[in-house]
Amino acid sequence: MNAVIAAIELTAAAAFVSMPIVRNRYGTAAMAGAEAELARQGVRTTALRENGMRFDASGHEWWAPGGVATLLVLMAGLNLAGFDWMRPVNWAVLSLLFLGNSVIVYSNLTAVQSVQAAFRRKNDPELARIDVPALIKVAESGFPSWTWTLQKVRNTVVFAGAALGLILLAVA
Repeated sequence: MNAVIAAIELTAAAAFVSMPIVRNRYGTAAMAGAEAELARQGVRTTALRENGMRFDASGHEWWAPGGVATLLVLMAGLNLAGFDWMRPVNWAVLSLLFLGNSVIVYSNLTAVQSVQAAFRRKNDPELARIDVPALIKVAESGFPSWTWTLQKVRNTVVFAGAALGLILLAVA
C-alpha cells in the first residue's frame, strides 16, 4: 500500500506543478493582453501590477504549488521508506490536499467576483470602472486553448488521487 500512496502523491505533485509551468511559459502574453485591455478601457496599464495581479508564475503562483509538490515528493519518499508513522501523516496531508484543491477550484470559479471586490476595496475610481469580465477573458486568451483541459485534468487527478488515498488508508 505504501507504494500506491507514494504513486498517488507523486502524481499529485506533478499535477500541482503543471499549471505554474504553463503560466511561466504563457503568462507574459496573458499579461500583455490584460494590459492592452486596460489601455482599451482607458485605465492605466500598470494597475494590475500595482495591485499584485499577475498571470505568470511569479510569487505565490509558483511557491504555493511548488511547496505542495515538494511536500508530496517528500511524503512519497517517506512512504517508500516504509515508516509506519506516515499513516496518520498521510491521512492529514491527503485530507488537506483534497480541501486545498477545493479552495483552488472555488478561487478559479469566483475570480471575476474576487477581482471586482479587491478593486472596490481600493477606493480607486479608475479601478472601480474596469470591466473585469472582459479583462479576465482577454488575459485567459493569452493561454493556449488546451490550458483549460489541463486545468480540469489537474483537478481531477488531485481530487481522485486524494480520495483514493484516503479510501485505501481507511480500508487498510
